[in-house]
Amino acid sequence: MKLLYREYGSGPPIMIIHGLYGSSDNWVSIARSLSDEFRVIIPDLRNHGNSPHSELHTYEAMSDDIMELADSAGLGKFIIAGHSMGGKVALRFTARWPERIAGLIVLDISPFRADPVKNRSIDQHMDILRLMNEIDPATLTSRDEAEAKFFEKIPSERITAFLLKNLARNEKGSFRWKLNPRYLLDNIDNIMEGVERKDYPDHTMTGFPVLFLRAENSGYISDEDIKDIYTLFPAAEIVTIKETSHWLHAEKPELITDYIRDFAS
Repeated sequence: MKLLYREYGSGPPIMIIHGLYGSSDNWVSIARSLSDEFRVIIPDLRNHGNSPHSELHTYEAMSDDIMELADSAGLGKFIIAGHSMGGKVALRFTARWPERIAGLIVLDISPFRADPVKNRSIDQHMDILRLMNEIDPATLTSRDEAEAKFFEKIPSERITAFLLKNLARNEKGSFRWKLNPRYLLDNIDNIMEGVERKDYPDHTMTGFPVLFLRAENSGYISDEDIKDIYTLFPAAEIVTIKETSHWLHAEKPELITDYIRDFAS
């Protein structure tokens, strides 16, 4: 699939991949900050932003899309970074094509599937996607109306504002979803997928630097995950970013930019 992407600057290439419900918009300011030294590419994943929609939403398919983009953009080896679902795309790409990787940065996501008993994020995502499917954007008369409908079920101004970045107008002026909530809900098990710990007892990945940036207050990377990340990536550096939730790049953009810049340099 041919993805929409934005590109900034020139120099050693870095590709940064957004997470679930996100788009390249989330990374524009950081990409611009890095563009004085690096060529930064920020795509919209399938079923997100302005990229095409597809009933197939797996990490295999998304990593295929990234390879198609890397080839069309003329990238040889490059640094790949990803947040949340985008981090899993980066991890899958790295596992499939390690020869293309100059470095790997993973922002606040574990390579492993979360324990559904300990981690209720799958329920939260299903609630969000069901709500988006229940709301017919074509019937909305204003963003305020959409905000009220969301806030009734998701009483968080920040999460509501983030999700409603996906509300846009079509050529006729009616509202539409930029992402595809039906396809994402249908693929929620694929989205929550991870490496199974039992499947890699002797498999480690080396040959390039690896950085995990862990949000202090999100719970997306557990202490158990850290032990297993070091088994999978023996040379990994894992940094906990203090006073951040899952959207650490939105909460501390300057600090995250500095970590990416220092890593890439």
